[in-house]
Formats: sequence, structure tokens, C-alpha cells
Amino acid sequence: MEPGAPLAIDNEPGAVRTGNVLPLLHEIKHALQRWLDHGEPAMIDLRSIPMAPGEEDELIGLLGEGEVHARLSALGPSDIYETGYPGVWLVTHYNDNEEIMSRFIEVIDMPSILKSQADDVRDGQERLAAQLG
Repeated sequence: MEPGAPLAIDNEPGAVRTGNVLPLLHEIKHALQRWLDHGEPAMIDLRSIPMAPGEEDELIGLLGEGEVHARLSALGPSDIYETGYPGVWLVTHYNDNEEIMSRFIEVIDMPSILKSQADDVRDGQERLAAQLG
């Protein structure tokens, strides 16, 4: 999709739809504005919003994929990637069978799951210091 091109929402006649894709995109747009204006992050639990089959995939497709992608392995695998809209992240958590357990849209500079925790940094510093003698 070309930057600035209007988003094409699937309006196929007869398709079973909740109509929640466009409102979600507007919610993301407003969340981005709040982030820019006030530094207020937002999280949208996609699994808590009613969507017809295919709508979640449609939303994800419309958001596109940006330059950053991370795969974590902590209490099961997680995929985190920035969408085609900087500051809008898709965070997906899986069980050991790679089934989606939860999926979130986060509007923030970097999802908190990617940030090092102070206790972990302290532990790492202590281990490095011990290894260096």
C-alpha cells in the first residue's frame, strides 16, 4: 500500500462482519495522537473485541508491517513487530503449540515486554563483573 493512500476496508456484500475494523483503526489513530500529545501509551486487547472470521487478519493486513520484528521465548513464544505505522505495535503471545493465546495492539515507542527490567540488568551487571574478576 502506498503511504497516504486510503485504507481499503473489505465491504464484500453478504460477508458476515462485525464492522469493528474501521472503529479500531480510528481508535489507533486517536491513541497515536494521545501518545504524541501527552506521552500516554495505549493497549488494545484484540481478543476482547468481537470480530468475525477474517476481520482480525484484515486489520493486521491494513496496519502492515514495519522495520522492527522481535521473537521472544519467555513463558512461551511471543512475536512483537512494529506495524507500518511507527509507534503502533502488534504483540502476539503463543502457547507451546504455537496457538495464539493473546494479541494486543500497543501504541508506544517500544512495548514494555522488550524493555530490560532493572533487576535483570542488575543481575547481568553482577554476572559480568564476576566473570571479569
